[in-house]
Amino acid sequence: AEHATVVEKTFALAPLLGVSKVVMMSGLPGAGSGDTHPNWITTSWPPENEVVLDYQWRHCLLPYWKQLVKRARDCQVDRIALENHGCQLVYNARTLKLLRSEIGPSVGMNLDPSHLFWMGGDPRAMARSLGPMIYHVHAKDVRFETGMWEADGLLDTLGIEEFAQRSWNYVALGYGHDESWWKEFFSIL
Repeated sequence: AEHATVVEKTFALAPLLGVSKVVMMSGLPGAGSGDTHPNWITTSWPPENEVVLDYQWRHCLLPYWKQLVKRARDCQVDRIALENHGCQLVYNARTLKLLRSEIGPSVGMNLDPSHLFWMGGDPRAMARSLGPMIYHVHAKDVRFETGMWEADGLLDTLGIEEFAQRSWNYVALGYGHDESWWKEFFSIL
């Protein structure tokens, strides 16, 4: 409810500032109506995960976003750019396309390469896949920490301040992926 209030206020403020695009996250509900914590499901196993995903999408995300897009239009916000962050229901090209198939082109991607890196994806492929569905881009890099990510994988729950023990870290452009990688990425965009 607190986040919904902030979104409502942001949409109301947008036309006063001459802003027609808002960057935000999709949200992530719990696994059921009584849950108080979000649940990010990353695999279809165990089978209960499919029930949770159905609940999250059909009973929470889609009804909320159908109303939210109407509210955005009422406030002259014509584009909402969802950041592809993990721990959200919309976090990659497939989930964005799924949401758009239900609510239309008001919603696009805020492509943040750093998040796709730590999820094991390739932002260049996402850019090619989404094309004009990309409404905003963040320029952030990730460095995979040699000797750590190979042993622990990229799903790391250590705090950002524990950078010396993490399998990956946010870094300035070029300190995770070289200049040629970034040149290719920007040329694709």
